[in-house]
Amino acid sequence: MRFLLALAVLLNSSLMAMAAEGGNGGGMTVVDLTNYPLSWMVIVALVVAYGFVVWGEQHHLEKSIPVLIGAGVIWAIVGIVTHLQPDHVIVEQAEFGFEHSIIEIGELTFFLVTAMTYVVTLQERNVFEMVRYKLLGAGLSQRAIFWATGLAAFLLSPLLDNLTTALALISVVIAVGAATRDRMFVSLAAINLVVAANAGGAFSPFGDITTLMVWQAGKVEFFEFFSIFVPSLVNWLVPAVIMSFAIKSSDVEAYNEPVVLKRGARRMIALFALTLVMAVSAHIFLELPPVIGMTTGLGFLMLYGYFLSHHEHEHFEAPVLPDGIQDDMLAVLETHYKLKHKPFNPMTSIKRLEWDTLLFFFGILMAVAGVSQLGFLLKVSEYMYGNLGPTFTNSFVGVLSAVVDNIPVMSAVLKMDPNMVHGQWMLVTLTAGVGGSLLSVGSAAGVALMGAAKMENEEGRYVSVYTFMGHLKWTWAVALGYAASIWVHTLLHQMY
Repeated sequence: MRFLLALAVLLNSSLMAMAAEGGNGGGMTVVDLTNYPLSWMVIVALVVAYGFVVWGEQHHLEKSIPVLIGAGVIWAIVGIVTHLQPDHVIVEQAEFGFEHSIIEIGELTFFLVTAMTYVVTLQERNVFEMVRYKLLGAGLSQRAIFWATGLAAFLLSPLLDNLTTALALISVVIAVGAATRDRMFVSLAAINLVVAANAGGAFSPFGDITTLMVWQAGKVEFFEFFSIFVPSLVNWLVPAVIMSFAIKSSDVEAYNEPVVLKRGARRMIALFALTLVMAVSAHIFLELPPVIGMTTGLGFLMLYGYFLSHHEHEHFEAPVLPDGIQDDMLAVLETHYKLKHKPFNPMTSIKRLEWDTLLFFFGILMAVAGVSQLGFLLKVSEYMYGNLGPTFTNSFVGVLSAVVDNIPVMSAVLKMDPNMVHGQWMLVTLTAGVGGSLLSVGSAAGVALMGAAKMENEEGRYVSVYTFMGHLKWTWAVALGYAASIWVHTLLHQMY
């Protein structure tokens, strides 16, 4: 059922995306070629590709594979359709559209590569483990930990992605749940983390891929994102207050393993902050893409990592192997097995990135760009934004992102480039960021916590405590927060 629903909703998303392109297509010149039967094959290719993404979740197929193939098929169809036209200018326009998409998506991809490399490096240096250690050692009650982890997620996700933030804090929740044997606490705290991480990422261009897309597209300036801080806060607080009444206020004594920051951790945090400042400064003062500041910061990280790795190599103590291991056997061990603890290597952080996610991001955006190139987006955009109104449509975008990944949905909106006031661009930025909280499968944070939030049952097996149905029971509370955030945003922008 979810498979069919996802396909139907994605088709609607694609039609919305198709509709807006007859305008300026996000900077590309687009000709309406939707009357050709072959043109509709790009919709079929997109739906099939996304269908295999949904299927692959259950069969361990990397989600990047179908979208990369689908993007290639879609652009091949675009090439065939444009070459069938008598006017050769249409072919040149399609070529320009492809090159424009590659540049735009490439900038976003390298921005994410830098940000994710810093996050992986900070994980390796025990920064997030230190956050867990400090929270558990504060002597808080269950209800206080519920609020502390939610607040930490809301404040960390503007700088980190919602996935990393949720995973870093769920360890605190699981430790408390293991000590108290309170499954309800773990489930509610996990929902709270998902909502808080998504809400916190909505008011920062670094907090979510969709906000980054809006920023780099020039629809919202850097400091303007903070105007949706209050609606984002309301989006988290409303369900958090409701759920907190179901949390016990008893004290907690959970096992808290001591953590020590590895050498260079604080300097890497400072480098990350400097990198973000350079990205913003390049965009505001030099009118250059933010990615140039990010990649420069990546170079600084790798340079510092070079000196750090040399220092750790000099002081590295190799593990003591059992006596009797022959030299040939030692060579085999060194070839086929990796040490758990070894000197820092900056390139290792890049190798550990979620490359499947990055390639999925590249593939799905290229696929949507190909669909938009044939001019599908204009008709539905005129209907959705013209007849139904921007407020209803932008609110629906958030609900849509709870079922379909918010990346293609936001990409579709940007390709539509509807003519709407600035406050409506802020609204769609908000709804696309927080709408995924409505379902556990609506965001990367929710999907990750369904696999990470596990507790030992009476039979000694570890089972998931945070589940789809468990989240669904509280969707009404999350929906109240979603509606309240839209109301607050509308009220604030009417006033100011």
